Amino acid sequence: MYPEQLVAPMRQDLTIAGFQELKTADEVKKVLDETSGTTLVVVNSVCGCAAGAARPGVKLAIQNSEVAPDRLVTVFAGVDKEAVQTAREYMLPYPPSSPSIALFKDGELVHFVERHHIEGRSAQMIANHLINVFEEFCDEED
Repeated sequence: MYPEQLVAPMRQDLTIAGFQELKTADEVKKVLDETSGTTLVVVNSVCGCAAGAARPGVKLAIQNSEVAPDRLVTVFAGVDKEAVQTAREYMLPYPPSSPSIALFKDGELVHFVERHHIEGRSAQMIANHLINVFEEFCDEED
């Protein structure tokens, strides 16, 4: 477990962008059991690819997309173990990955970005990818 004073700025990086933190299994279940609309889940992490690509990329996508998920939530790997474990159960069959980004639509996992899709890519590349995903799955005309 990482000390809270270490992870607080990393948490705030997403919460100030409109993400709701989920810190317990019950909070995760309440959000992910929602069967209408879209939910973006970011599994946050202390690693460099979270700081350099995942969090900035997600924020750029939210800011620059004409469509966006209905709900933005985050869990923190290595900190909120119960919440992360529960979120990962919803992300099966994908193996645990942090950071990672999951999009749910009408209660179903429809897109997943694993750590190996984040490493070595720029924030702008992540953002461009997510904007395309949002256009495909978050468009209200679907």
